Amino acid sequence: MSQLAIDRAGTTLTLTLDRPDKMNALSASLVDELLAAVEPAEREGVRLLVLRGNGRNFSAGFDFGGLEAQSEGDLLLRFTRIEQLLQLLHHAPFETLALAHGKNFGAGVDLVGACASRIATADASFRMPGLRFGLVLGSRRFASQVGVDRARAILREAKTFDSNEAARIGFVHAVVEPPGWAAAISAAEARANDLSADAAARLTRALVADTRDADLADLVRSAAKPDLKGRIRAYLGPVK
Repeated sequence: MSQLAIDRAGTTLTLTLDRPDKMNALSASLVDELLAAVEPAEREGVRLLVLRGNGRNFSAGFDFGGLEAQSEGDLLLRFTRIEQLLQLLHHAPFETLALAHGKNFGAGVDLVGACASRIATADASFRMPGLRFGLVLGSRRFASQVGVDRARAILREAKTFDSNEAARIGFVHAVVEPPGWAAAISAAEARANDLSADAAARLTRALVADTRDADLADLVRSAAKPDLKGRIRAYLGPVK
């Protein structure tokens, strides 16, 4: 059963994370579906890609369910594929818009941050606890958005920040409730079609620093450190 709802309307592609019973946590299957939808988007003429989540939040991040049944190689592969997904979004030669609501964690927050335009509801909150189990994912992108000193403080403390703080520090661009999302999407569509596809792609290449190799290397080195599962267990705490 698909964990991703896909809607194409003209040149706008809307991807809705559709695991509401699991808070849209990023399972291996969901990550694969996202990659399969995002990777061909440019070739298929997409000018705006919208990311949103079904249910009470956008995404709870990496799905740790069934941890003991997975090898460390399985976990490393999924973290790597998540980084590849983030890179596709961050370097997309078309407009990208994230619509976040509810409580969001880890790689779910990184998904929001990978988009060029970011909107959150008043109830949205964000927390990135990856360093608690030694993982470096999305850190350089986050620092480019909020500043190095602020990023260091938030990531070291795994601090939760709400939508108002997210707007104040530049992580999100506006706080908009769901009834206003249609207007936000329409505005994003207008921006997307204001430039030719070639001009939009050139603008992205000129403005977005290409740190993909370094980002992937940082992620792999941090995840490949021995006893990844043990570090995750320690972070998650006793199973009750």
